[in-house]
Amino acid sequence: MSEFIEDKPGPWEGEPRPLFLAPMSGVTDLPYRLLAKQCGADVTITEFTNSTALTREAAVSWRKMESHETEVPFIPQIFGGDAKDMATAAEMLAPSADLIDLNFGCPAPKVTKICAGAALMGEPDNLVSMVEGIVNTVDIPVTAKMRLGTGAKQHNAIEICQRLEEVGTQRLCVHGRTLSQRYSGEADWNYIRKVVDSVDVPVIANGDVVDAKSATECLKTTNAAGLMVGRGAIGRPSMFGEMKVDLGWMKQEELPWVIANQEHWFELDEIGKAFATRKWCWDKYIQLSKQTTGIQGKWMQRHAVAFSKGLPGAKKVRGLMHVQPTPEDFAQSISDFLVGNI
Repeated sequence: MSEFIEDKPGPWEGEPRPLFLAPMSGVTDLPYRLLAKQCGADVTITEFTNSTALTREAAVSWRKMESHETEVPFIPQIFGGDAKDMATAAEMLAPSADLIDLNFGCPAPKVTKICAGAALMGEPDNLVSMVEGIVNTVDIPVTAKMRLGTGAKQHNAIEICQRLEEVGTQRLCVHGRTLSQRYSGEADWNYIRKVVDSVDVPVIANGDVVDAKSATECLKTTNAAGLMVGRGAIGRPSMFGEMKVDLGWMKQEELPWVIANQEHWFELDEIGKAFATRKWCWDKYIQLSKQTTGIQGKWMQRHAVAFSKGLPGAKKVRGLMHVQPTPEDFAQSISDFLVGNI
């Protein structure tokens, strides 16, 4: 077992288990992943990236594979419908990666139309053969993320997970919905529990974990080795630390945005705390961008909208995109907007 993959745990009794930031296209760029780590995420994964594009040296795709010495472990995630390209891409990434994660969970039509992502769950023999080829190609651990099934037939995640364990997959992550559900309905944590009980490798639960209450219920139901948070963390990387505080895994005084505002934090109302938290996260994202990739205008604009969502006056943010002459000016204007409401 890898130093980055713990053994399958026993029954959950309230102890800390790792929180993962899910790989999300257009969200989990390098500075955002580093920010999530500082906010309390234990494990981060790159944006899922097309393996064929990587084998063709596509610059945009390789940009998604950038990392930093502080991102430990570094886990790139790839998807694809061509087994040879998947193995080649994994081999290209292995020298700089700690683990390779394979995506069999994405329901997006642009992915499933090439028989990749969750579509491969409808072809379990091809999926398992693909993973076996990758495991035999690289000398680092291989992990996989999937759904319950395609939804067209009976769920087959248990069968697939058992077969993936047999060919050497060292950790699994299961999203509690089918391909056809996409993100509708509720995640089926009870089925994830069946997966957990059917294999000896650790299984991470994904789907509908948005706060400490849902995290507690998910861990009680699934006994998963950890939790992966996706959409709930868009614009809210602070949720990892907030969840840990509410779960009793860390103290509120240890949160970096509380430390930064310690002189008046406990005098702020809930709205003031929300603005102070988002300001700390925003300023840290910009700082990490400067230290790693440089400020990327499109990335920054997407995050600015997400960071301000739900805050009073958030509509101003979209307007600021069109009046600031440089990315640096835009970054400062968002910081000013946030501090003006603390």
